[in-house]
Formats: sequence, C-alpha cells, structure tokens
Amino acid sequence: MRRSTLSGIAVMPGLAVAIYPGTDPLEYPGPAWSPYLVGSLIGLLSMATFYFSAKPLGASSAYAALAGMLGRSVAPKHTESLKYFDENPPVVGWGLMLLLGTVVGAFLAAWTGNELTGQWLSPMWVARFGDDSLSLRLVVALVGGLFMAFGARLAGGCTSGHGISGTLQLSVGSWIAVICFFIGGIATAMVMFRV
Repeated sequence: MRRSTLSGIAVMPGLAVAIYPGTDPLEYPGPAWSPYLVGSLIGLLSMATFYFSAKPLGASSAYAALAGMLGRSVAPKHTESLKYFDENPPVVGWGLMLLLGTVVGAFLAAWTGNELTGQWLSPMWVARFGDDSLSLRLVVALVGGLFMAFGARLAGGCTSGHGISGTLQLSVGSWIAVICFFIGGIATAMVMFRV
C-alpha cells in the first residue's frame, strides 16, 4: 500500500489519519534480536522437546494444569471428577516450566535488546484510546486472554502448538489454524485501531 506523510497526516487511498509519534508501523526500527537467530533457536527448542519428551511444543496445556491446581485447592471433588485430568494430572511439569521460561525469556530479550520501556501502554494504544486507558487495556487483555484460552482448548492447541509444532510437522489442521490466527488478528486490529 502506497502512502505519503504530509505534516503529520498519513494519506492512504480514500483515508486520511493523523500520525502520532511511535505509531507509524513503517517507521518501526526493527527488532533488536535477529529474527533468523530467534527462529533457529525456536526450531532447535521444538526438536529438543520432541526428542526428550515425545510431545509437541505448546503452552495452553500449562494453563489447564494451573487451572487444575487451583481447582484442587478450591473445589477438589469437582476437579477430580473432570475426565481431562485423568490423562493430564494437574502437576508442575515441563509445560508449566516452559510457560515460566517464556515470561522470563521475554523479559531478558527486552532487557538485553534495549526494548524494556517500563510503560504499560504502547504509543499506538495511547494514540487510539488516550493516556488514561490503562483500565481499558487491562480489561481488553483479560477478556482477550480468556477467549484465546477457550479457543486454544477448543482447537486442540494454542498458537505455539499449532504455529510451531503443528506446522513443523506439516499438519494441515495446524496450517489452517495459523491462517485463521492471522485473519482474526488482522480483523481485530483493524476494528480496534481503525486501520
């Protein structure tokens, strides 16, 4: 898509929108880490996961384990009656440690790449929803996370499970899921940010 910037106004075919500092995706300086290096490391991690555990790489099962552990402390009889936990006991396993490692790894990557801003709201979010929209951001993140978790359980895997492990195995279902992830993400961004 061709666009030109005139005095803070981005002109696209049939649409003119104000450009706020830090919100133009065409001016993004790029990632601090090489995407080729990161992609290679994720590929090695995925192969190691298959080799050592004979299971695909994924994160949504860790959330189910967390829910099961919480359920055991709040409603033990109900949690024990759920068939899912017969084959997948809610314990601290490799999936939960992978989830923890993802959070720690993301922090370390942002820190070492000088991308740790300490800000709750990105410039693009502030430009669209304002400086005082932290509570809205938290609600949107929580609701979006709940929908993602529900969708991951319904689809039999999350973005990591389908997007990394499933596509690596050339699973047709995983490729369809990944295409749907992108379509849903683009549609949501267009509605939220009126792109």
